[in-house]
Amino acid sequence: MSCSEAHLDTGTAGGNVTSSISIFFPCYNEQENVARTVGKALEIFDRPGVDCEIIIVNDGSRDDTGKVADSLAAENNRIKVVHHERNLGYGAALQSGFRAATRELVFYTDGDGQFDIGELPPLLALMEQFDIVSCFRINRQEGFIRKMNAWCWTKLVCFLFGMKIRDIDCAFKLYKRKIFDDITLKSTGALIDAEILARAINKGYSVTQRPVHHYPRTAGAQTGAKLKVILRAFRELFKLRREILKDKAQ
Repeated sequence: MSCSEAHLDTGTAGGNVTSSISIFFPCYNEQENVARTVGKALEIFDRPGVDCEIIIVNDGSRDDTGKVADSLAAENNRIKVVHHERNLGYGAALQSGFRAATRELVFYTDGDGQFDIGELPPLLALMEQFDIVSCFRINRQEGFIRKMNAWCWTKLVCFLFGMKIRDIDCAFKLYKRKIFDDITLKSTGALIDAEILARAINKGYSVTQRPVHHYPRTAGAQTGAKLKVILRAFRELFKLRREILKDKAQ
């Protein structure tokens, strides 16, 4: 069977789905997590007849994330690594992952291991009907304040762009790669998930949503909640809204 004819057992009633997929992990200081996270992906997708590439985006990590990633790539030709010389931000890491992806579908989840990539295969059959699968956390493993902030952010984004997304920033999303040839992304920070969904939906791409489990971080430190990052996201949010409204008016 050729790579382009690869079949993955999706675990759904519909049986198999023909696809090729790029899987990428944005990582910042995840030396203790990246090998385990990538290893889980390899268990599922590194087998004959499966057309899959795995991409590690090392966003200027100050620990040994880059070295671990390079070592993994040297051992398996399905794996490739994108390095940022300095930390450019979460949005920049996602943009690098989407640019590096070459397969029909592109999936990303964070390199911290708080999601189980074993929940990805059942989503693949949905891509026969939809362009995007945007998952939502059903048991978010974070404190009350962070959960409340995320809820308020999602509600605000959905209000401004007329979307009905349950969990804007859930890092478990599956896209048709062609979307990224059709939209121009500008955010290099925390706005990136909202920007992708807003621009894609404005272009007419379809979205479905599914639940996904969320697990406690077992190693490394959480990032992304700094006040500077949050304020920047709000500034970019209203700029993005002006751009979307301008596009709709044309």
